[in-house]
Amino acid sequence: MGNRIFKRKVYERMLKWKRESNGHTALLIKGARRIGKSTIAETFARQEYESYIIIDFSIADDAVKELFLHISDLNYFFLRLQSLTGVSLHERKSVIIFDEVQLYPIARQAIKHLVKDRRYDYIETGSLLSIKKNVKNIVIPSEETRISMYPMDYEEFLWATGKTGSYELIRYSYENSKALGDAVNREMMREFRLYMLVGGMPQAVNAYLESNDFSTVDSVKRNILELYIDDFRKIDPSGRISRLFSSIPAELSRNVMRYKIGSVIENATASRLSELLMDMADSMTVNFAYHANDLNVGFALHADYNCFKMFLADTGLFVTLAFMDKDYTENEIYRKLLSDKLGTDLGYVYENVVAQMLKSAGNELFYYTFKENGPVPSGEDGPVRSYEIDFLLSRNNKICPVEIKSSGYNSHKSLDRFHEKYSGRTMQRYLIYTKDLKKDKDILCLPAYMSALI
Repeated sequence: MGNRIFKRKVYERMLKWKRESNGHTALLIKGARRIGKSTIAETFARQEYESYIIIDFSIADDAVKELFLHISDLNYFFLRLQSLTGVSLHERKSVIIFDEVQLYPIARQAIKHLVKDRRYDYIETGSLLSIKKNVKNIVIPSEETRISMYPMDYEEFLWATGKTGSYELIRYSYENSKALGDAVNREMMREFRLYMLVGGMPQAVNAYLESNDFSTVDSVKRNILELYIDDFRKIDPSGRISRLFSSIPAELSRNVMRYKIGSVIENATASRLSELLMDMADSMTVNFAYHANDLNVGFALHADYNCFKMFLADTGLFVTLAFMDKDYTENEIYRKLLSDKLGTDLGYVYENVVAQMLKSAGNELFYYTFKENGPVPSGEDGPVRSYEIDFLLSRNNKICPVEIKSSGYNSHKSLDRFHEKYSGRTMQRYLIYTKDLKKDKDILCLPAYMSALI
């Protein structure tokens, strides 16, 4: 199976760093494992420099590692490095890549001195960069320009599958509030459901393009999930992180208003496991959405970090994780998405993909819940009703509430009650569903594939 080099948006951010930094900072690309960090770093080095050296710390030998113990003599350092790798470096025209830099923290600490020297550029790639063992006893360099990289977003997926014009049409429709028409929307939703099933992990996308077989794709995704779970076991040998991670689909399927840690690990609470939860967030394999307690625009200042929902950073992996203990053929999400019969009982798959799209577009994730007494004919208060806004976005000092439906059904009681309570703070309301773009009074109803454009 050949490995394609996919076009990635992060490349433009790397060009911006090279142009604006001019050697004054190193570039640190952080993200989950297997999202293509190493590939994009080498592709960039090959296309934008005269020569480059890659030091992959997952396989680097002792001779290379020992060089970083004697960083005070940079002339010797560079001469020896060129000798060991057989690559000639050219001042201000070469780049050195520190791949999987979290595996050798001393190299990351050396960035301060290497950047100050300014002979060459430096790119670091890494995951799990902030957990204790990867920062212990080192000074984290301030001379880093840090960018986050995520699985391929929907536009990148369309580039990879040769549908380059599809997203241009999607963007035009959104920007001009112009419906695509039912036939076009159905075709667009078919393409989008394919993205939900395959996901944005480059290996999975490559497997799909090579085999056109979901069984092969699912096998690739299972290998990636096993890799993540193994990583979590190394961080936390007790297995608690692994259990929290593996239980994400089950917790979302319960359709409750938060991830209930106590239902996964007996007697555990978010506050007691706060350090492990931070490690999970640092892995960038999951996306957290925190409950906003105060609807001022600065959601982060008033968020309840002990009350959250957890999503997988890649929906393709989510689909596989949901049925990890069964054979691919028993995964009903594949069958129902392909036949466009995903019921409300599996609506959390759409919630996960919208979370992924909003996050990769640069949004932090927050949600909101509230309760009210419903009216009864006598005029007295009736039963208490619970309402949930799936995501809150901050735009121009106003709030944009987002509600998600897994079908074409466009009821929006939560959005309506939210607007009645907070009309002065509300800007645009969004309903994400499976039908074509339309306006329902002042609510903008958008097909799910437009989520990243909000």
